[in-house]
Amino acid sequence: MRRVLTLVVLFVAVCHDDARADGAADPRRAEVCLHVGERAITVGEVEDRMAKVAPFQLRTFGASEAEIRRAFIDQVIIPDALWALGASARHIDHQVPTRFDLDRVRAEATIRATASKLGHADAVSMDDVTAYYEKNKPRYDAPERYQLWRITCATKDEAQTVLADAKRDGTVAHWNKLTREHSLDKATYLRSGNVGFVALDGTSNEAGLKVEPAIVKAAAVVRDGDLVPDPVAEGTGWAVVWRRGTVGASHRGVDEVKDQIQSAILHQREEDDKKKLLADLRGKELKEYNPELLGGIDVAPPDGIVVPRKRPGQIAPGASR
Repeated sequence: MRRVLTLVVLFVAVCHDDARADGAADPRRAEVCLHVGERAITVGEVEDRMAKVAPFQLRTFGASEAEIRRAFIDQVIIPDALWALGASARHIDHQVPTRFDLDRVRAEATIRATASKLGHADAVSMDDVTAYYEKNKPRYDAPERYQLWRITCATKDEAQTVLADAKRDGTVAHWNKLTREHSLDKATYLRSGNVGFVALDGTSNEAGLKVEPAIVKAAAVVRDGDLVPDPVAEGTGWAVVWRRGTVGASHRGVDEVKDQIQSAILHQREEDDKKKLLADLRGKELKEYNPELLGGIDVAPPDGIVVPRKRPGQIAPGASR
């Protein structure tokens, strides 16, 4: 009940501000059609509330427009206003849980209002779509790629030994053991030697990763799930290669992905605007921040586990001085 009253209070306040702003431009909408306590409800506010209801739902209020209007006011507008008065009389908006709810609803409303200024995705221009497409062309026009795991060894003899061992036990667990024990590539040896999905030129979808094109060429002639039958020269070392999967070539033109790109651009603009607004508000409104006090805040752990709380200057239970 508290949350319902909270949302009603906030909604009424927002609608009241909107109605006053809109009424200045349209005197008809500024006309007051009823009073609930000291609350004046305008024609514009009622129209806006009804506009948010789906037509099939409005028809449940009556058979004619007059019946719908009257029933909507009696069943929705007046009860909401009365609930809001009840919340105000009980000072619910001053209670801590309610203030949290109000803050959350206001925050979400601000985010929605920020996003609404950007319009719909189909308003993103074709010039912007084309520029985005060219900048991110590998996503839409990409060659066939192979998912490769590889173990880099110092010598060919070592690579032959590792390859034979991998052939005897073809499980992922055993491969992982061999990778940890032998691979010289410390960037990937803890994740199966996975170098991502790699094109014939050696470029990977993993940022910053590239392998010798000879490795990919050797993997291209075996099937998914097979080991390359012989070690492949890689710089001064030798690679044992396991082809794990394949992603087919993708050739999609800008017209084919226009809608997708428009949505991506709009989403990015929304995120940029949110970050900018948050940074501006933080600079203007954040007056005091005392992170040293956070140590005194209880955090409820999952599954009812009790975690002893360490107070500032206190030694945690079980710890030695």
